[in-house]
Amino acid sequence: MADWIERSDDLRDLLQAAPTTFGLDTEFMRVDTFLPRLALVQIELAGRIALIDPTAGADPAPLAALLADPARVCVMHSAGEDLEALATWQCAIARLFDTQIAAAFAGLGAGLGYQKLVSSLLGVDLPKAETRSDWLRRPLSPQQLDYAAQDVVHLPALHEHLSARLQQRGYGGWFEEDCARLLERARLREPDNQPQQAMRGAADWPRERQALLRRVLLWRDATARTINRPRPWLLDDAHALDLSARAPADADELAERTRGQRALRGAQRAELLGVLQAPLAAEELEFAPIPHSPTPREKTIVTAMKDVVARRAQEIDLPEGLLCARRHLESLLATRRWPAALEGWRRGLLHDPLVALLPD
Repeated sequence: MADWIERSDDLRDLLQAAPTTFGLDTEFMRVDTFLPRLALVQIELAGRIALIDPTAGADPAPLAALLADPARVCVMHSAGEDLEALATWQCAIARLFDTQIAAAFAGLGAGLGYQKLVSSLLGVDLPKAETRSDWLRRPLSPQQLDYAAQDVVHLPALHEHLSARLQQRGYGGWFEEDCARLLERARLREPDNQPQQAMRGAADWPRERQALLRRVLLWRDATARTINRPRPWLLDDAHALDLSARAPADADELAERTRGQRALRGAQRAELLGVLQAPLAAEELEFAPIPHSPTPREKTIVTAMKDVVARRAQEIDLPEGLLCARRHLESLLATRRWPAALEGWRRGLLHDPLVALLPD
């Protein structure tokens, strides 16, 4: 039976004698907002399960202090989005043991879900019915409460099994490096400064039009964050491309061409018109152009790079996807710059053979 925690003093009392290793998970909603809305924090403390309600007004300081303690290990599964949700409650983790990452280093496969990992290692089948539940409703149903508790109750056993496998395979150091990298990315999370790179449909546009598209996308990101609404509600990709390809002459035309964008209200529409009509500054023309679709020769090079990754992965008995994603190979070929995601232990394995394949 899990404890329900919604008062500041109860939260403080709960965490006073927290162990050095504990399990954590979150439930959050991200339907009509830019930022995730933290709805629940589940914590496992030496066999005690508690469900913390962030919506009840409790002071998160005791939890923040626990998570920020580098002497304690926080065990989570696939923590990426949870870290973003926790940040909205002023909580950041100092030391992470991510069981999904650990499973990949342990030879169990990349990207394993929590239910599959629990079933594989512990022989326990978990319910999936509440995966897409409304976690902001109050009170939560008995089924929701049970599902939430199950998300942390098995973390200690997973931690024990996976720690032993990491030690046996000698990958503890690489695993810790990847967990630390995940935490650093969450801590330094910043908006994409080159969002136009994803708009392959505009690769043939003149540089000035690509620069305008980049300006529009940067405005969309900043404004969506400010008003806390999803980017597509403000301006979806199709409208961003259309308006950047042919800027509207006036406010009436902009209003007509953006019908249906439910978060694009009067104030935002006026801002957008200024973004579309203002002359480009010289520094705005200094940006990474949108990459074209790869040529047959480039596809051949990427294939050869993937073969290098596959051989290395087989040699060290790790999943190819853990070692290097295809997008990093494409980035290396396009920019000739070593991807930041391949620094650390991956660089020593991949740098020389991959760079040798780059054309002169």
